[in-house]
Order: sequence, then structure tokens, then C-alpha cells
Amino acid sequence: MLAARPTRQESYEAGRSRRKALARSAHAELTVPAADRDPLAILAHQDETRLSDLVPIRYGRMVPTPFTFLRGAAAVMAHDLAASPHTGLVVQLCGDAHLSNFGAYAGPDRRLVFDLNDFDETLPGPFEWDLKRLTASLVVAARDNGFPGDAGPAAAAEAVRSYREAITHFASIPMMDTWYQRMEAESIMDMAGESADVHQRVERAVKKASRRTSLQAFEKLTAVVDGRRRIVADPPLVVPLEEDELPGITRRVSAAFEEYRTSLAGDRRHLLDRFRYVDLARKIVGVGSVGTRCLILLLEDDSGAPLFLQAKEADRSVLEAHLPASRYRNHGRRVVEGQRLMQATSDIFLGWSHDAEGEVDFYFRQLRDMKYSGDIASLIPETFLRYAALCGAVMARAHARSGDAAAISGYVGKGGTFDSAISSWAVAYADQTERDHEMLVEAVADGRVDAVRGV
Repeated sequence: MLAARPTRQESYEAGRSRRKALARSAHAELTVPAADRDPLAILAHQDETRLSDLVPIRYGRMVPTPFTFLRGAAAVMAHDLAASPHTGLVVQLCGDAHLSNFGAYAGPDRRLVFDLNDFDETLPGPFEWDLKRLTASLVVAARDNGFPGDAGPAAAAEAVRSYREAITHFASIPMMDTWYQRMEAESIMDMAGESADVHQRVERAVKKASRRTSLQAFEKLTAVVDGRRRIVADPPLVVPLEEDELPGITRRVSAAFEEYRTSLAGDRRHLLDRFRYVDLARKIVGVGSVGTRCLILLLEDDSGAPLFLQAKEADRSVLEAHLPASRYRNHGRRVVEGQRLMQATSDIFLGWSHDAEGEVDFYFRQLRDMKYSGDIASLIPETFLRYAALCGAVMARAHARSGDAAAISGYVGKGGTFDSAISSWAVAYADQTERDHEMLVEAVADGRVDAVRGV
């Protein structure tokens, strides 16, 4: 027999009753367990499974500002979030929902979509954890941008307001409408109203994103060497992987690629089979991901048109130290399943695999498929505020796909109590992030942490 589900009104009341166990105003309090809290130790623990020659680059990318530190310190925030009571209203979490992990990419219909776009840490968990990471990043970024002191808290409150109103909207419409809804350039323009700055930025972003394709990567990353198309070395950012230097690498990648192929739907496998393998390289990406294994594979169809695939290492989510472990044994599959659940539409070549010899899980995706993230440092305060609202609405739609929107709506309510509490928490966590960042700066200065800057 099919299991019965509560009505939306029942879910709403159940969510509302959660306030008795955890008042919305209680979210304003930041609990940091000082006794065992060492952010540098938490980061160092992650280094144990990373490529040791790349770890200094990771710290070099984290050390410039508190915001760059926050981007690389998802494990630190997961530790801190776990120290406080939570609502128990579970959704599929992004797990690393800071401001720069929202952006544009091409849907299968080639229309540009704005959504969350990084899922390395995805795992089911309490909905407010994603909101807290987003709002903390807004406050930290506002300070880094030199905005007036009230800009960060205002942006944090605006993101939560937007989330709260959007989750209430999704609780009122049919589930299929929620599932199919996505944010495109036209939707962003509508949200922006008469803001000329937003309209100009969206138009520029669409143009830039439309150029970020496999063909652009092909022209930028490859050259013809001895009559053969090759990925050009740019160490340490791009390092071609050769069989004579790494015996067995071709066999290992071939086996992992075949397993990846089987993770795709039949029509995607058929399309992939129209391409032939050309070359392979290691590539450094991101901030928090530096040191994890990341490969790029160049393929071509029978006309010579390129397809770049990226194979990224997937380890345990940083949230798994504090929440139930993933239901998936392969962490590449954990990432892929979480991404498909949260995104309105996903890369057609998204899949997973495993390197048995290296005991490493991977997920695959296109290296460039009109992917584009906004330049946060260039935003003016008004646009920053509107961007915060956009991110909050997008997060609500992602959470509504996997969680109970009515229950969350019942908990957050219709007024600004929840908004104000999360905003206060975000300010407190921004202060904590600045202290943590200073610890890293000092550790680099006195030689306890090796950092390579500018790479």
C-alpha cells in the first residue's frame, strides 16, 4: 500500500510547533565550542587526504581575505553549526552555500539558468544550515567590499526574507510546478525591477557565459603538438598526465571512464559514445577543492568538435562528521544525486565513477558549459542587496524540491523574527570568521602553515 502523507496544513502546523522546541529568536545566538575548536586543525585534517604538493596553494588562496578564508573553510563552519540546536526540518543541503557558489550555467535546452552550482558537500540536513552559510558569506563579503557597516546585515536579512517568502510560495503551489520552476535571465530582470545596474550586469553575464563553452576551453587549453591535439601544460594549474611518467594511468582512467559511462542514462551514453578520447590532464580548481584530485579529459566527435569533461574527486561531505552518513557508498554518486535533487536542471553529462586502484570516488561533468559566477567584489551595495534576495529565493526553490516546504513555512512564519535572528547570527559568525582568518594569517607568517600565493 502506498504510504499516506500529511496534508500541507498538517505539515504547516507541525513546522509551526517546532518553535516550541527551538524558538526562531534562538537562532541569533552563535555557539562556538571553545574547548575543542581549532579551525587550523580542522583544515589540517582535510589535508591528510589531499595531494601534498597542492595543499600550500589551497592556503595561498584562502589567506588573502576573510571571504576567501570562508570559502575554503566549509569544514570549520560545519563544526560550528553542529554545536547549536537545529530545527530538524531536513532538506537536501548544498553544504557549501556561500555567495560565490551561486551562478549561471546552460540547461539542456541551452537557455541560461541561475542556480546553486557546487555540491561537493551535499547531504540531507537541517534547512537553516544552508541559510546560515549563505548569510554569513554575505556579511563577510560586504565587509571585504568596503560597504557601509549596515550593508552586510541588511543583505543577510534580505536573503532570509526572500527565502521565507519563496518557501511559503512553494508551499502553496502544486509540487510539479515547484519541480519545473527555474530562474532564468528574464526572471532575474523581473526581480531587479528598474535597477539599471542589475540589468546591465545580467546582460553582460549572459554574453560572457555564452562564450564559456568547450570550444573556448579547446582554444585556450590546447595546441597542436607534433601533429596531435594536446592539452598545454601550465603548471601547477594544468599538468598533462602521461603514461611514461605515470605507468598505468591510461588503464585506470579508462576503467573509471567506463564506470562513469554506465552511470549515465541510455541516451546520454549514446551521445557520449560519439566522441573519442584525445588527452588527459590534472587541473586545479576552486578554493576549498584545491588539493583534491581533479582531471580534465579532452574528447572530440567525428568532426573534430571538442567536449571537455571534468572528473572531480568526491570525498566524505564535511557535514558527515555531524549528521547521518550518506546513503550512497560512492561519494561521487552522493554529489550527483544531491545536485540532481536540488538543481532545476543539471548537466546532461553529470555522472559518477570510482578509481579502484587509487580508492578514489569521482563525479564527472562538463568543464565549461556556459558556467559563470558573478564578480562579487565589483557589486555596488544596491545590487548586492538584490543579489542576496535572488540567492535566498533560489535556495528556497532548491530546498522545496527535497524538503517539506509547508513545514519550513510554518516554522519561519510570516513576520521578520526569523530574518532578524539569522542576520544577527551571520554578523556574529562574520566576526568569528575574521578571527579565524587572522589565525591563518599568523600561522602563515610564522611558518606553521605553508602557503603559496598568487596561483
